Amino acid sequence: MELYSFLRATADSWGLLLMFLMFVGIAFWAFRPGSRKTHDEIASSIFRNEDRPRIENSAAGPAEPRNSQQTEA
Repeated sequence: MELYSFLRATADSWGLLLMFLMFVGIAFWAFRPGSRKTHDEIASSIFRNEDRPRIENSAAGPAEPRNSQQTEA
């Protein structure tokens, strides 16, 4: 048997089995009972600064929101 044929047959059988086991493991890890708190926190993180926008610190200073009705002179 040629090396290429051997590697292809191995990848077809054992590679498929390995990928399936990885999929099952990742799915089990994502849906494990103890991860509900983490997923809820991640899902609500977008609403964390709902009252006012978050001000980023940068070298230029905090960016102020620009009023669309103001005109520059």
